[in-house]
Amino acid sequence: MVSEVHNSAYKAGFVAVMGRPNVGKSTLINTLLEQKIAAVSPKPQTTRRRQLGILDLENSQIIFADTPGVHRPRHKLGECMNKEALLAFEQADLILFMGDASSLPQEEDQQLARIIAEIKLPLPVILALNKEDLVSIEVLEKRLIVYQDLLPGAVLLPISAIGRQSLDVLLDTIIAYLPEHPPFYEDQVTDLFERDIAADLIREAALEHLQDEVPHSIAVRIDEYNERGEHGAYIAGTMFVERESQKGIVIGQNGTMIKRIGATARQKIEVMNGRTVFLELRVKVRKNWRDDEETLRLFGFKK
Repeated sequence: MVSEVHNSAYKAGFVAVMGRPNVGKSTLINTLLEQKIAAVSPKPQTTRRRQLGILDLENSQIIFADTPGVHRPRHKLGECMNKEALLAFEQADLILFMGDASSLPQEEDQQLARIIAEIKLPLPVILALNKEDLVSIEVLEKRLIVYQDLLPGAVLLPISAIGRQSLDVLLDTIIAYLPEHPPFYEDQVTDLFERDIAADLIREAALEHLQDEVPHSIAVRIDEYNERGEHGAYIAGTMFVERESQKGIVIGQNGTMIKRIGATARQKIEVMNGRTVFLELRVKVRKNWRDDEETLRLFGFKK
């Protein structure tokens, strides 16, 4: 295992964080940055686009590219998400493949391992086996062997993103592979604007409160994001669903559900930007938007 290989020269580079849905990619980045920039949820496919998380250390800058989980797509949105994930390879200096120690490798893990093995210009790979704190030492040792077989040349490292176990070792290992380079960004923790993060946090709140397929059918558009000086910020957003029946579920009886989603989202946004927020939400139907290329372009999922 690589640990203290780096020297005092400044290093900076891009790390493509890959893995199947719900393996903990966004949680890891939020933990390392010590602030929330990426939406997280127990439900899979919470992340729908690439987002940079920029970590400044004493002699290095690590730029994590949080990516959607590679999965078997069921609609054109899923295809766009897979493309977004794989585009992260193009500018990466290193791949951080995240596995789940609490389960055996799934089809998505095997699919991603095959893709990485076929890259024309091979990149160093760290295989971080997350959630090590959820299994016994005996089970962990067996899982390490199975996951190592996926990518025999990868550096294997068990971690816990939530429990913060072995994260210092993970950072040291990443830095060892980064090139000597001045920082790419100054005083910045992500490449997204606050309004983009707010949209993700609204959808995260919807994922928390809604069940089954409904939250995955939601897209959020920020219609207005205005600063009001000492009075905080005013945000107006629209949640798009695919069917009238879903609209009724999102609004709820007498508007109870949309009020819950709004209250949760407002709290998350206030933590993110450190200001008081007035949030106004509405719901519209855009039929089968996840399979409509024009709508996917409108929402920024397709170019």
